This record gives sequence, structure tokens and C-alpha cells, in this order.
Amino acid sequence: MNQLQVVASIAERDVLRFTPAGVPVVSAILMHSSQQVEAGVDRLVEFEIAAFAAGEISGRFASAELGAAHQFTGFLARKNRNSKALVFHIIDFSAAA
Repeated sequence: MNQLQVVASIAERDVLRFTPAGVPVVSAILMHSSQQVEAGVDRLVEFEIAAFAAGEISGRFASAELGAAHQFTGFLARKNRNSKALVFHIIDFSAAA
């Protein structure tokens, strides 16, 4: 299974654009920061991840507040067929509790 859920804020976001097939897409950088327990020790985890929203969700994502915490759900895939870099494909999100 390839499913990722993360609470993050939108650090950077491109403008809504359309693929040659007419699908609306938005690219962004998400920023996450949390305390996690690993091997019984508290650990500060911080990272940025490239993200991508396509289709119906892209319009809502394009107007989401920058810097506000959201819970994102999606999956990881290669940036393109020949790349080893991963991109988080957002399929849903909501305001974080």
C-alpha cells in the first residue's frame, strides 16, 4: 500500500495551471515539524516535501491559506519516469485539528 498522511503547512505554491490534456494542477512545497519517539527517545522531525495536486482538488488547494496547518492524504510517486526524486500527490486535505 502506498498511502501517506501528514500534517504540514503550505510553504510555497505555484499558480494553478493546466496540462496539455486540460487537467488542472498545482505544485507546492509542504513543511512539516513534529516531535516523534524513536527507540524510546524524543526526536524533532522537520522536513520539506514537494507536493502536487491534480484534478478537482487542485482548485481548493490553490486557494488554501499559506502557512496554515492542514492534514494531507495522498501517495508518493516519482517526479517523472526517469527520476529517483519523490513527489507527494495530494488526493485530499482538511484543516488540521
